[in-house]
Amino acid sequence: MKRQKRFEALEKRPIHLDGFVKEWPEEGFVAMMGPNDPKPSIKIENGKVTEMDQKPAKDFDLIDLYIAKYGIKLENAEKVMAMDSTKIANMLCDPNVGRDDIIALTTAMTPAKAEEVISKLNFAEMIMATQKMRPRRTPATQCHVTNIRDNPVQIAADAADAALRGFPEQETTTAVARYAPLNAISLLVGAQTGRPGVISQCSVEEAAELNLGMRGFTGYAETISVYGTDKVFTDGDDTPWSKGFLASCYASRGLKMRFTSGSGSEVMMGYTEGKSMLYLESRCIFITKASGVQGLQNGGVSCIGIPGSVPGGIRSVLGENLLCMMLDLECASANDQAFSHSDMRRTERLLGQFIAGTDYISSGYSSTPNYDNTFAGSNTDGLDYDDYYVMERDLAINGGIHPVTEDAIIKVRNKAAKALQAVFEDLGLPKITDEEVEAATYANTSKDMPDRNMVEDMKAAQDLMDRGITAVDVVKALYNHGFKDVAQAVLDLQKQKVCGDFLQTSAIFDENWNVISAVNDANDYRGPGTGYRLEEDTDEWERIKNIPFAIDPQHMQL
Repeated sequence: MKRQKRFEALEKRPIHLDGFVKEWPEEGFVAMMGPNDPKPSIKIENGKVTEMDQKPAKDFDLIDLYIAKYGIKLENAEKVMAMDSTKIANMLCDPNVGRDDIIALTTAMTPAKAEEVISKLNFAEMIMATQKMRPRRTPATQCHVTNIRDNPVQIAADAADAALRGFPEQETTTAVARYAPLNAISLLVGAQTGRPGVISQCSVEEAAELNLGMRGFTGYAETISVYGTDKVFTDGDDTPWSKGFLASCYASRGLKMRFTSGSGSEVMMGYTEGKSMLYLESRCIFITKASGVQGLQNGGVSCIGIPGSVPGGIRSVLGENLLCMMLDLECASANDQAFSHSDMRRTERLLGQFIAGTDYISSGYSSTPNYDNTFAGSNTDGLDYDDYYVMERDLAINGGIHPVTEDAIIKVRNKAAKALQAVFEDLGLPKITDEEVEAATYANTSKDMPDRNMVEDMKAAQDLMDRGITAVDVVKALYNHGFKDVAQAVLDLQKQKVCGDFLQTSAIFDENWNVISAVNDANDYRGPGTGYRLEEDTDEWERIKNIPFAIDPQHMQL
């Protein structure tokens, strides 16, 4: 068949490397309001739920039981369930209706009712609602700090780099699991060098992650996954109750944590019960609320390719972020997993959360080029920084980070690498050479770093754990080698775990360890002239305006 040349050219565009599928509701390939989703309903007798979303109590699965007992404010539920969903959707967009008024309704809904309300909103209306419903007034974002060699010196330098750019939370993981203690310590030291008050985590197996937190190497966790069907839960040897217990383990030890879910996980694991992605995600969000957890990482996350493949999937992803906020939970709104080969579509994926602002616009902006991202890449990475800054500048939006000068980055990367060198020496870990410090100062990726003896590093990581090393030993090492300011910052983080103030919803620290949260920085958006305004945050607006590559027309030389 003779081809039309424009069609031939279009088929070579990057967008055609993405995957798209037609809807298949029976296997969960439908974004929202699938034909098999239940209709909203509730019946309450003697203070107990006897029917929820068309299912009688005798047929409840574990998730239904958990949500019915802990996840819904029953005193107002029957009244709210009788309200017109379109009216509630209008209230979400109406700047004359306060956030607290909405929360009183949305926390008394069932999962099916919440899905129905979200389905009444188009993408622009979801942005309007999200601007009002995020718990914390001031938006922020979170980054990944990883490399494919688990090089600790590079992690420390990249963490300091990212902290200076404004990321208040940083997350690492491992290419090789046994590196976890070294990666966690490297991230801790680097982040506190860049800016005191940054909190960090190391995403590994849950017991190991909790152990790292108890030793003081991390400050928060978010990879505690929940799912929307019983079968997916039990395949992982988990129940909603076990996840709730794990959440209490973190909180009781002064570690901030949030659950993780996201559209598409049940499809990926093959157990959707024929329900839509948003309905199953609604159940995950209600599980999170029922567990008393302060927040949730959701928005497709590592399964984003699945909702991204079906019609309306990206709209539904913003809807699940909004639903999280409607239940008064901190929302780390994904935008992390590598999503598309198309730059235009990558930006499309980001725009809803970027324009509206969320507690964490990205729950994993890769601070390194995606070559080094061991979370399988991110929607935005370290080579997108300048584009991102210009988007903030163009739209006068605080996207959570700001421009920095090259001189400042060189200085802080070098200091972080030297600080980690001192810690390794003091703790008897494999030597960090001056050559590695120099390389990390100027590196772009791990290709720019000298090789380390990975076998010796892994042995040392295990030995470090066997010796009972804690963050106190890291503090001593930093102090002994003259890095007194970094030592103080690491110590201050441990003090904050004793206070526990940053366990409040949507909490971050500023550089003076002041907690900024939904409690003392509550979102007060009520239309134009209210809520967070970048122009009124004069220091941040000045940083965002003054990108280093902008020309000063008053000092141009002819």
